[in-house]
Amino acid sequence: MPTGLVDDDRARRLARFDCLHVTPAAVTLDAALASCDARSAALEEIALALRAEGALPAWRDERFAVASGFGEAPLFLIERGAARYFGVRTWAAHVNGIVHREAGVQMWLARRSPQKAVDPGLLDNLVGGGIAAGFRVDQTVVKEAWEEAGIPAPLARAARPAGVVHSRKPTVDGLQRETIFVHDLALPPDFIPANQDGEAVEHRLVGVDAAARMIAQPAGPDEITLDASLVVLDYLVRNGTLRPDQSGYCNLAALLHRPP
Repeated sequence: MPTGLVDDDRARRLARFDCLHVTPAAVTLDAALASCDARSAALEEIALALRAEGALPAWRDERFAVASGFGEAPLFLIERGAARYFGVRTWAAHVNGIVHREAGVQMWLARRSPQKAVDPGLLDNLVGGGIAAGFRVDQTVVKEAWEEAGIPAPLARAARPAGVVHSRKPTVDGLQRETIFVHDLALPPDFIPANQDGEAVEHRLVGVDAAARMIAQPAGPDEITLDASLVVLDYLVRNGTLRPDQSGYCNLAALLHRPP
């Protein structure tokens, strides 16, 4: 089973590295790289070379574990900023920040910094981030909740797991294939998010009906990232905001379960 997916241009660029064998059908690592450590080291050298050439604009100094399934023994570790270049499957945790009021249910959205390498300036879930090698899902939720919204750990630990959605999209630096662990977190009505790491520049509280209209917009100032749109859609289906007798319901629900 393939571990990643690269387009023809990237495959041609990878052909110059001795540890890779490139054919019209596949890019494979040299069989002599028989351990996780050996494969990880070889890919680190390749990633550094690609970074020096400007091919990896989202370098993070953080590594993802690449495996056949989440939590299984990794085949190799790879710099997070190189994961999309190789089209490997990654894992993330997102949180719907929910506020319950007498007038109805609302959710917090965050606007990504215009300096972000991917989806700059778009709206996003209140909390969301990739799961780094060695981290559990719940640890990632607590970490990202503080960094992105100033949510203290005791409150973040109350986030309720609500399943997974799959995202697959081309980006400026390759192909994103991500499985997102979805969470819902009920926040106090007086809670105001406060970004800690500079990755969000605005927070907005919207009703679920408004959120439904926003994810239906293909572009504009209220455009939401694909990942966040899927997470919001999942909530709207589970919450009953979108009903089975509405036009297009089955097609929308099917979007949530396509493989990465």
